[in-house]
Amino acid sequence: MITQLHQIVDEARSRGRKRLAVAYGNDAHTLRAVADAYAEGLVEPTVFGDKALIQSVCKEEGIDPGIFAIVDEKNDVRCVEKAVSLVASGGADVLMKGLVSTDKYMRGILNKEAGLFPPKGTLSHVSVVEMPGRGKLLCIADVAVIPLPDFKQKTILIKYLASTAASLGVEFPKIACIAPSEQLLPTVPSSTEAAILSKMADRGQLGNVIVDGPLSLDVALYPEVAVEKKVKGSAVAGDADCLLFPNIESGNVFFKSATHFGGAEIAAMVVGTKVPCVLTSRGDTPRTKLYSIALACLQCK
Repeated sequence: MITQLHQIVDEARSRGRKRLAVAYGNDAHTLRAVADAYAEGLVEPTVFGDKALIQSVCKEEGIDPGIFAIVDEKNDVRCVEKAVSLVASGGADVLMKGLVSTDKYMRGILNKEAGLFPPKGTLSHVSVVEMPGRGKLLCIADVAVIPLPDFKQKTILIKYLASTAASLGVEFPKIACIAPSEQLLPTVPSSTEAAILSKMADRGQLGNVIVDGPLSLDVALYPEVAVEKKVKGSAVAGDADCLLFPNIESGNVFFKSATHFGGAEIAAMVVGTKVPCVLTSRGDTPRTKLYSIALACLQCK
């Protein structure tokens, strides 16, 4: 089982290089991450962006621009369109966001004519978090795409979390449906829906997963808290592999708190598309982007 993010790089390398299309890869962080991914044996990269600027940044950063196939395009939206087209046509295995804003990147992915997003599909975001002092990785959703997932979307998010956990070697992931309390609160939708999802999982309706909820965040992650609060009969409490958040606010706050205050490292991607799509912040470190590339490569069929 993969328990640290650097092991994702090792596992992805063992599966051979994937073809990576980078949308508007003009910045040093993106180019460094892609160069590192190339050096690690993960990708064969095609970078869409301002060729002169890319070459200049590579010179400043000591990166050999010859490792990239550079498609000269100065407009960020056109870069996204061309990168998406390459992936949708089968010319690349993974899509990656460069310096372009998230909204422009997502519009390119969602463009019906581009063919990357299936009709009636559900687009989401899954992150893998390595928290200091925790013996295993944590998969979480959704922190960036779906503002308020409805019940059907939550069942799909559970499948996305399970798929991601499976790629890490977790055959029956333990998924905690996060709510304000581990007590069932009939007037709180996240609480009642968590209970229904838990029962559906018990009956095998959600695949090879163990789901429990409602669980508060501390109960889901810390066994001593679960014991203190007398949570009994739960295989998930204190030992969750995955967290399903009830809304984007709670997920995003946890995501940023874990990284900025808790010293966590992350990998992140968009799922629900025909191929994995790397989605990181423009301010993320090259290491975060390298881990995200590796995670996406691991998800390639």
